[in-house]
Amino acid sequence: MAHLCGLCLALRDEHGHLSRLVTNYDGLLVSVLTEAQAPATSPHRRAAACALRGFKGADVADASQGVRLAAATSLVLAAGKLRDHIADADGPYRRRTVAAAAERVAARWSRAGDRTAAAVGFDTGHLTAAVEEQTRLERSCGLGLLEVTTPTESAVAAAFAHTALLAGKPHNQEALREIGRYFGRLAHILDAVEDLSDDRAAGAYNPLTATGTGLTEARRHCDDALLGLRLAVGELDLEHPRLVRALLVKELDRSVTRIFTMASPETRPDDPKHTKRRRRDPGGLLSMACAAVSCCTCGLYRAPWDEERENSCAQRFDCSGCDACGQCWQGCTACGEGCNCCGCDCNCCD
Repeated sequence: MAHLCGLCLALRDEHGHLSRLVTNYDGLLVSVLTEAQAPATSPHRRAAACALRGFKGADVADASQGVRLAAATSLVLAAGKLRDHIADADGPYRRRTVAAAAERVAARWSRAGDRTAAAVGFDTGHLTAAVEEQTRLERSCGLGLLEVTTPTESAVAAAFAHTALLAGKPHNQEALREIGRYFGRLAHILDAVEDLSDDRAAGAYNPLTATGTGLTEARRHCDDALLGLRLAVGELDLEHPRLVRALLVKELDRSVTRIFTMASPETRPDDPKHTKRRRRDPGGLLSMACAAVSCCTCGLYRAPWDEERENSCAQRFDCSGCDACGQCWQGCTACGEGCNCCGCDCNCCD
């Protein structure tokens, strides 16, 4: 949360409130990797109250080089995604007024991302080239799934590898480039699996449908990527490895299992073992309006696609016994969906 809020505040301070819309969980990994390699380069500060935190203060990552790189990559990739929606005339982007406004926002985000990236010595050409190549591949025929995911892999690899230079550990570059490739592949495939049924219903492009890839083959690619990513993370020279391992190894593995379980044909909607899928975020102006209402009501209102699943657990655990060396309190209990244990990287609750 410190990295998520730090990214959001860095976007606000450097590029205005509208740019905070590009805040995302994938982008903050850049900040996490930089701090894990060299904590001294990623100071924290106390932030003032924020409506999205229930008007509470918080410890957040300061606008260091890692956070600014995360902001730059988020802005450039968000601009590319907006332009892709405009080109495909998706949903509300069919309207000329909406498309024109979105194009202006995309141009603004692209310029802002370039400025911030230049300040930390990162060439955004890697990202823009990947977006353009992705668009070209999506309009081609006869490609395999891993050919379609290549641009995403290249973009993430470039951003992750640059964190080694920011942290003063260039020997980590190759391992980080491998981690970026595997993470980009996983993100692309998991997004495709999660959207498969909706894309089929809408007749929209989906990498799995376009390449004729079944869920079994897609899962095999994900398992291979998880293994490669786990080995690459083990090669990194990290001063604080716990959060990196928790996010890139443990949580990513859980995400793969959850998403493929929900997408499996054997999963019946009335099966009590599985929770109902949440409604998909429609994007566009409706999504922005709902986000604004949620912010103004301090989270009392939540859009239907952002609500917790009915059967989800409250996730309240007594981890008061966790200490700095990572030993979890023996009395920590879970409710069947897993226990965070305050980020401890031990397996007492597994």
